This record gives sequence, structure tokens and C-alpha cells, in this order.
Amino acid sequence: MDTLKKEGRLEFSAPLVSNGYTLNMQPGRLGRLKPTPEAERRDRPALQNRLDEQGYLYLKSLFDAAKIKRFREYYFKMLAETGLLAAGSDPVEGFAGSGPVDQVKAHDIIFNEIVKGKEYEALCTSPELVEFFEWFFGGQVFLHKRKIIRHVKPGGGQATGAHYDLVYLREGTDQVLTAWIPLGDCRVEDGALIYLEGSHKIIREMDKQAVRKIQAEWLTRDLAALAEKFDCRWLVADYQAGDLVIHNAYIVHASVDNTNQAGRMRLSTDIRYQLAGAPIDERWQNHWHDHDGL
Repeated sequence: MDTLKKEGRLEFSAPLVSNGYTLNMQPGRLGRLKPTPEAERRDRPALQNRLDEQGYLYLKSLFDAAKIKRFREYYFKMLAETGLLAAGSDPVEGFAGSGPVDQVKAHDIIFNEIVKGKEYEALCTSPELVEFFEWFFGGQVFLHKRKIIRHVKPGGGQATGAHYDLVYLREGTDQVLTAWIPLGDCRVEDGALIYLEGSHKIIREMDKQAVRKIQAEWLTRDLAALAEKFDCRWLVADYQAGDLVIHNAYIVHASVDNTNQAGRMRLSTDIRYQLAGAPIDERWQNHWHDHDGL
């Protein structure tokens, strides 16, 4: 599925779907995520202004692509014995197997070996990432221990519903920033992360005025309806290995279904950095587990 720009319109070979709901593909409801211009990459006030205005920074090639692909290879090699991968396939490609998967074994490997392993910790504390956040925040930074890594096989029903991160981090600063890292090339058809344009401004005001604060739940699975309600566009991108997206705690984001026809799995991680001296949500100071209640 190639994304094309023709007369201002994004075109796809098939409609984008998320959890059974088809997105509105018209120009007023679908657009492109804007990469941060190279001229701003070392201009902190410009980046801060862009983050305030857009709610996100899309930084192309922050990491060495080969480094990201090595981690992708490591991840899928670790899980190859579970039946997750297509027999004889290259782990870097991450093609899903067609047979049964030993879910108990896969669960144990992910949460007891990969999530707690030195390889994943090294990725999340990569010098280029830490240096960027220290420079951007202007001080010592803190990485939340609860770091999330996911693979998504082709097929419906696995997409992330629309949400904003603050609902999961109420007990700390709202200045926490999420780093979403595609671990390998991730085209829209692979179930890429998408953002609701300008939603951080709407949500910030709604959250400020709400008597009952939303706690750890999705806003909706119906992405098209939410775009209509907020009169916003969903922004999409074909990410490449080495790219990084940083977003604030208020912008609404979600994902679309992985419809990769070759069976290629999406792999990504989302981790959170903040100033070390700011309030920290202590619930996020344990390794991520799918039953941790957050």
C-alpha cells in the first residue's frame, strides 16, 4: 500500500481501518505528519514552539537505522522458538508465522527476558536519545522504568484506541514527554501510530475544566467519529528505521490495523522522559507487564 499525494489528497490502495472502524479519507479528515525541519533540529526555542503548537516533534533519522534493525533482529530471534515467525524467514523482516504460537512461552520471553534485558535498556538509554532530552529539557532527565514494547501481527482488532497519555500518568508532571520509536520501517499499512491534529489544545482545556478526570482509559475506538467531534484530521506517516516521534501528554493518538499483505509485523516501543526534578508518577517505576493495571 503506497501512500501518494495527488492534488492535496492522500491516496491508499485500501481504506484505513482501526478496530473495525474505517477512517474518513477526505482531505479535511486525513493528512500527513510533518517532519521537523532540519533547520530547527538544534534550535531549542524553535523546537519548543513547534511542540507547543503541534503537540509532537517528528525527528527523522535520530538513530542510526542499522542500530534499530539490529534490535529488531534481536527481538524476533528471541521469539522465534515460539512459532511467532514464519519458518526460515529473516528476523529483521519480522514476518508472522501461519501456525500456532506458544503464547505462554512468548509471554515469558517478552516480560522476563526482553523487557528486563540489557539490550532493551541500552536501546532506551541510547546516548543520542538521552543527550537530546537533556538538551531539550535543559537539565538532568529521568526515564520511567515502565517501558512498553509491542509487536503487532497483521489482522484486525489489535489497534490502539484513541487516548492521551496523561490519563495514565496523573500522579506526576504533565510535562512528561513520550518517545515513540518504530523498531524498523513502519508504513501506515503496518499499523503505524497516528495523531489527531491540534487535539492537545482541545484536550488540555477539557482536562482543565473537567470535574472528573479521565483515568487510564481510551477515549474511543471509533477514530472517524472522534475526528468529526473535534473537527480535526488524523495525521499519518510512513516511518523509517531511525525515526523518532516525541509527543506531549495531551495530544490524542491511536493506531490503525496492520494490513501488511506480506505478513510483516509492526514492532515499536514507547518510553517516557521528563526532568528529573519534576514530580514523578511512582506507579511507573516498575518494569512493564501486561497485567500491571496501568
